[in-house]
Amino acid sequence: MKYIYIFLPVLLLMSSCSKFLDEYSTDLKYVQNTDDLNKLMIGEAFINSVSLSAYSDQETMGDLSETGLTAPWLHVMDDDSEQFVLGFADTDKPTPLYKLSAFHNWSQSPAVNVLNLSWEEVLWRKIYKRVGAINAILFQASKLAETSDNSTLQHIRGEAYFLRAYYYYLLQNVYGSPYRVSSAATDEGVPLKISEKVEDNYFKRDNNDKIYKQIVADLEQAEQYLQGYNPATKVRVGIAAVKILQSRIYLYTEQYDKAIAACKSFGTMGYTLNDLNLYSPDANFTYRSSTESIFTMGPNSVPAVFVNDSTSNNNGNDRLASSFKASSTLISSYASDDLRLNVFFKRSAKTKSWLPAKYRSWQAYNDPEQVSCIFSFRYAEVILNNAEALAMTGANEDARNEIQKLRLKRFRNAGMDQIPTGNQELVEFIRAERRRELCFEGHRWFDLRRYAVNSKYPLSQDFNIKHPAYSYNAQTNANTPIGNYVLKSFAQDAPSWQVPIPNYAIEFNRGTLTNPIRSVRTVQPL
Repeated sequence: MKYIYIFLPVLLLMSSCSKFLDEYSTDLKYVQNTDDLNKLMIGEAFINSVSLSAYSDQETMGDLSETGLTAPWLHVMDDDSEQFVLGFADTDKPTPLYKLSAFHNWSQSPAVNVLNLSWEEVLWRKIYKRVGAINAILFQASKLAETSDNSTLQHIRGEAYFLRAYYYYLLQNVYGSPYRVSSAATDEGVPLKISEKVEDNYFKRDNNDKIYKQIVADLEQAEQYLQGYNPATKVRVGIAAVKILQSRIYLYTEQYDKAIAACKSFGTMGYTLNDLNLYSPDANFTYRSSTESIFTMGPNSVPAVFVNDSTSNNNGNDRLASSFKASSTLISSYASDDLRLNVFFKRSAKTKSWLPAKYRSWQAYNDPEQVSCIFSFRYAEVILNNAEALAMTGANEDARNEIQKLRLKRFRNAGMDQIPTGNQELVEFIRAERRRELCFEGHRWFDLRRYAVNSKYPLSQDFNIKHPAYSYNAQTNANTPIGNYVLKSFAQDAPSWQVPIPNYAIEFNRGTLTNPIRSVRTVQPL
């Protein structure tokens, strides 16, 4: 096998489909010191942000390229979203509904629009490009450390290990099968590439056990380099980001004692929960300088996916919706005294439908307080991870006390008597709180996958997700419910619980990468 040692990644724009974990330049002149490496880290390792300042009509999905929105479809596959239709938009328009409907309905080929025309799903390439850059950065950092080690270089190395772990977590939970303790050694994941070398071979799926062991190992390295360090800005990585991701990974892999230990680290870090009893109407719930915010990068695609039903301020086209909204099952799960309903959501202008709005000030160009809807970590997850892990170990009272910390900040009257004492009921209660708290932050689809295969309390065999379908009547200008698209349980339809690897990666690897065959899905009548 031939190897090319990589020192400086000069990333291509990837206009071609025939690249996977690109080759990089061997030019050594650019990276000469830690400052050079830091600039490279900022430019090539992090997910880029996208400013959303104004929209024309409902056409918000025109650019899903590598520099555009990142994986907006992740918000529409689970049971927290459903179609939002009002009036009629021309089918050749890139509206959220028309562009993402095949993802929403778990089609065999999800990257097609309503006209069955293919579009390129770039998350796979976008993430693996960054993995390739990080591999090269880590190699170069180790070389620099031989002659000039310093705290900045250590922090860069810690960030790199954290990001590689996070990217493989993301890849695995989008394109791989969920982690099952009993079969992780044989369940298929994604290709693992951690070397700075370009290998003259094709890639295939590695197993879940191998992927998660590497994630854990990378986070341990990140912990070593970032110990005791939290940066002044939330767009760089510190020990808090490492610990929260560790707790998440241990939760996913059912290593509950380790998840609890990771959460304990936050006792002296100074993060606190926002008290919604003190919330100012129409303010942002989540924002970069919040005491809950730990780390964020990349864009906030929520306002581009969940578009209001009145766009008259832009072009006079009123009473039109061709997008998505919060599902009726999610909205109905909030109790009357749950303050999150009116803080996490807003009502649409015409039909008063519920739209997610945790971050409301997205209109501001280059807003310094904007946080990502997917690539963000906040302190509430620490509480939820800890509560779930405690409950899964049978520490019911500790788990009840932990989840009560969150509820006291989210309800007008949160009594302990409302929290179950039985173990299974308590676990289900915490899972429901997790859904309500972390909705539209990139968690729900991944959580449903891991619940489905949990060794202690898996989802029921008859669990399913229903997404309403509609027909449009041009004479009445009305959209009428006709049935539902249904995703059956993981046990009944496992391939549809993971996103297919894009064709460009399949073709480039000449058959060594394969996808499980998804079910053909049609509308189930009412």
